[in-house]
Amino acid sequence: MKNLKISASLAALAIATPFTVAFAAAHPDTEMEAGLEHPLTPAGAKAYVEAVEAEAFEFADIAGRAYWVNSTYINEDTDKLAAYFGTIATEKGVEYATKAAAYAAVKGLDYDTARKLNIMRGGLTLAAPTTEGAAAELNTIATDLNSQYGRGKAELNGEEVPGNDAEAMMGTNRNPEELAQLWASWHDNVGAPMKDDYARLVEIANEGARELGFADTGAMWRSGYDMTPEEFSAMYDRLWGEVKPLYEDLHCYVRSGISDYYGDEIQPDDGYIRADLLGNMWAQGWGNVYPLVAPEGAGDIGYDLTDLLVSNNVDAEGIARISERFYTSLGLDPLPESFWTKSQIVRPEGREVVCHASAWNIDNVDDLRIKMCTKVNADDFVTMHHELGHNYYQRAYNQKSYFYLNGANDGFHEAIGDFIALSVTPEYLVQIGLLDADKVPSADKDIGLLLNQAMDKVAFLPFGLLVDKWRWGVFDGSITPDEYNDAWVSLKQQYQGVTPPVDRPADAFDPGAKYHIPGNTPYARYFLAHILQFQFYKAACETAGWDGPLHRCSFYGNEEVGTKLNNMLEMGASKPWPDALEAFTGTREMSADAMVEYFAPLQAWLKEQNEGKNCTWPGA
Repeated sequence: MKNLKISASLAALAIATPFTVAFAAAHPDTEMEAGLEHPLTPAGAKAYVEAVEAEAFEFADIAGRAYWVNSTYINEDTDKLAAYFGTIATEKGVEYATKAAAYAAVKGLDYDTARKLNIMRGGLTLAAPTTEGAAAELNTIATDLNSQYGRGKAELNGEEVPGNDAEAMMGTNRNPEELAQLWASWHDNVGAPMKDDYARLVEIANEGARELGFADTGAMWRSGYDMTPEEFSAMYDRLWGEVKPLYEDLHCYVRSGISDYYGDEIQPDDGYIRADLLGNMWAQGWGNVYPLVAPEGAGDIGYDLTDLLVSNNVDAEGIARISERFYTSLGLDPLPESFWTKSQIVRPEGREVVCHASAWNIDNVDDLRIKMCTKVNADDFVTMHHELGHNYYQRAYNQKSYFYLNGANDGFHEAIGDFIALSVTPEYLVQIGLLDADKVPSADKDIGLLLNQAMDKVAFLPFGLLVDKWRWGVFDGSITPDEYNDAWVSLKQQYQGVTPPVDRPADAFDPGAKYHIPGNTPYARYFLAHILQFQFYKAACETAGWDGPLHRCSFYGNEEVGTKLNNMLEMGASKPWPDALEAFTGTREMSADAMVEYFAPLQAWLKEQNEGKNCTWPGA
């Protein structure tokens, strides 16, 4: 999570492309200068940036506290507080962005001024138009959507089930009828009521994006990667093409295993996989059904991480303490004591909260916190390592000026914790005392280890890709409100090869049942992070001098890796992301090569298992 988690952040969400000529032509200098505090000169532009940074830094502190309270104590009062500050943030963000566009057209700007102006122009998540009342309406809708999600409940056999409990049950329940109940009730109860409000939010946000010179909100999001929206889309599709064969091999194998377990009547061994049978509410990660598809012998990895945590009496805070020790083992400083007193590590009783895990730096200095409803299981053990990656990134760049208080791009921010979590290997579990050395799986268990990892990392890729492909279509109008759900289902079928367990009604809004849609969090970052984390991981293992299969590498305790990592993190958003990537990995291009190398032994094995099967699905 970024330094301010709001619908229209004053901080940089990403790096915008240079100011466009079309926008400048529509706003001549004589008109623009009238509303500007500083002259349209290099010195005036620099003065404007400095004034905005001072104001935004001060506002971010108090606003961040309002959002924190709203996320950890949902009620009518905190909703109004969050909407109030969100409205101010949106209005100021749009004002800053509009004026930044004027200053960005000035010739002779120094590097930092030009970069920060571009960040201001393209750094909004949702931009309200300057029409009176538009910012207030946008933020009221955004706040309400977020809170609706937090209050959401599924149902099972007539009983209400809180959202995070429903998610956990999807991973452990093996009754196909009950799984269908949980899936359908969550999507119906949470998603469907949001549809009209979401359509209105899109309408307002697009008006705002167009006022800033973007074709639509999706184009504005794609402009934040030191390249044009078109160049980003091409890179996005290229990366998917590099990993698609690996995903198709995994899908084919898992579909057969699910079919063997449930029977052909429930899950045929061809076509799509029924979404609720994959151990996750959105079929975005399949690790919970690994036991159902693990082949005898080759699939048994010899231990269960959840069992290890329970048998070693590790509680939720203990998971956080263990995760922190990974980072300190690299030579990084411990988290501040306030982290342990101010974080929401477990779900509090007696109030509604947003359980979706996120990491915060409230004052953009050292008020680091996480918000989780941690359960003692393997998933949350890995998630905690991930979330602390955000916190350590936030602290590493906290000496930068305001608009550089962010990752090199949003995919970097997600990838840091992810590549640390890749080092949660059997060797690491021995190092921290959770696993006995004689229980480390031998080399003949490698297929099981890789399959278990692929059930999360590889299975996620098409979902990570399609969420924003859907939103980009919504924003550019190619997906209309009456097509929202059909398009969502179609994209999940096309890219994931999964399909709903029940027919979806015409008024369904299944996208709303995924937090990042009502939470208005761009999702391409997660797809990029799944690519970047393997690049980072391979670079760290090479720095640590690892000698062995890549997937067995743990760089726990290697301070050389920590120094090199921190050098990249300290850059924040001050340089284009290829500079940051090169600083740690030695290359300037995102590539899935490291991921494909990591899973190469598994892919060869999968092809053997799938021989003679029809490994496609309709529309693939």
